[in-house]
Amino acid sequence: MKEQKIKKIVKEGYSKIAKSCGCCKCSSKKISESIGYSKEEINNVPEANLGLGCGNPLALAKIKQGAVVLDLGCGAGFDVFLASKKVGPNGKVIGIDMTKAMLEKAKNNAKKYDYKNIKFILGDIENLPLKNNSIDVITSNCVINLAPNKDKVFQESFRVLKKEGKMFISDIVLLEEISEEKKKDKSLITGCVAGALLKKDYLEKIKKAGFQVKILNEDKNISKRQYQGIALESLKIEAIKK
Repeated sequence: MKEQKIKKIVKEGYSKIAKSCGCCKCSSKKISESIGYSKEEINNVPEANLGLGCGNPLALAKIKQGAVVLDLGCGAGFDVFLASKKVGPNGKVIGIDMTKAMLEKAKNNAKKYDYKNIKFILGDIENLPLKNNSIDVITSNCVINLAPNKDKVFQESFRVLKKEGKMFISDIVLLEEISEEKKKDKSLITGCVAGALLKKDYLEKIKKAGFQVKILNEDKNISKRQYQGIALESLKIEAIKK
């Protein structure tokens, strides 16, 4: 399937989710608790929690006061708002997403809860509208699997990170190949399965971009909880720009 068609499917799917408020609140909370968020984090900006993640990259990230953080595929801003508290008033958090409806929801949440040290940008994670060596930490939660060109995502992430900068990722990777039929299934494209890579291929692309890679955690049980037993896992990674 062509890259632009995949992006169109993803945009349309996540626009619908944004306008329908994502999963029901009960389901969103249950999913977020199961992937590592505390009740305090979940209740921070409850409208931003759409139950779309596959891990909690912020629990893994070592974010310091005053840092500049970039969240790839920020959605309604859930992880952006949590990172905002970590960087403090002298830091900054940037959320980027290609879905207008999601960013509109994120901006409304920011206004409602009076967040000042954040910025939301409409953009493609394959072509980041940011300067070289401008970011301290990048986070991404179950988003890169949606990008057709993952090489570009990792190359762009490497470009915008400062030297010694780090990228913390939670993402879905396959443990076995899926059929061509499943790869073309719209629900599986937006559901983080059809575009996912085999684990070894995913790791190779990060390394190819120049990162040193450390696997922090692998959640295979998520397949039974959220993905009908498909042979996949949620992979948690720390990638360092040396």
